[in-house]
Amino acid sequence: MSDIDSDKWLEAMKSEMNSMCSNQVWTLVDPPKGARPVGCKWLYKRKLGANGEVTAFKARLVAKGYTLNDPGSTLRKPICQ
Repeated sequence: MSDIDSDKWLEAMKSEMNSMCSNQVWTLVDPPKGARPVGCKWLYKRKLGANGEVTAFKARLVAKGYTLNDPGSTLRKPICQ
C-alpha cells in the first residue's frame, strides 16, 4: 500500500479482522472437493468531521458474491413483502 496514510489503513484493517474474529463471523473449514471459495476484497472510507478533517479510517472486508456462477443456488437474500 503506497498511500501516505498506509499505517492508518493497516490499523483499520487489523481492527476489522479482530472484530470479525471476536464476533465469530466465520468458521475456517476445508472446502469440499471441487468447490471454489468465494473471494473477498477490502473497501476503504475516510470518515470526515464537520470541518472536513479526517476523523477516522474505516476498512471493511466484503465477499465478492458477484463471482458466483449461480448466486441463487447457495445464498438466499431476505425479501420483505
